Amino acid sequence: MGFIFSKSMNENLKSQQEFMLMNSRLQLERQLIMQNEMRERQMAMQIAWSREFLKYFGTFFGITAVSLTAGAIKGKKPVLIFPMVPLGFVLAYQYDMGYGTLIHRMKGEAENILETEKSKLQLPKGMITFESLEKARKEQSKFFIDK
Repeated sequence: MGFIFSKSMNENLKSQQEFMLMNSRLQLERQLIMQNEMRERQMAMQIAWSREFLKYFGTFFGITAVSLTAGAIKGKKPVLIFPMVPLGFVLAYQYDMGYGTLIHRMKGEAENILETEKSKLQLPKGMITFESLEKARKEQSKFFIDK
């Protein structure tokens, strides 16, 4: 009688463990999908911001280019055209960010860093551990009771 009861409990325990494992895998998969969705949305917002900024900056650049060129020609001062150089770099960067391949080049460089320069990514004092968190919590806690 005890053997049948024990066998039934072992089967029940095994099925519960399998269910818990499946459930934890499903939860982890959902978390990964959610994190990726959030990352994609943040990237989309960054690209959209660059495109919107490009509209305003492009207008500013155009007005400034016409004004400085007219001023340089009228006043015969070619030095007035020099501010166009840094403004042109900013315009080119924003265009590349919003409509060009800057994101793809940045992704490639990031992958290269992850593969070849892993040491630059390490945290000071290494990874955070449970023990280091508990030590910090105990030091900050006013009402800590050690059991």
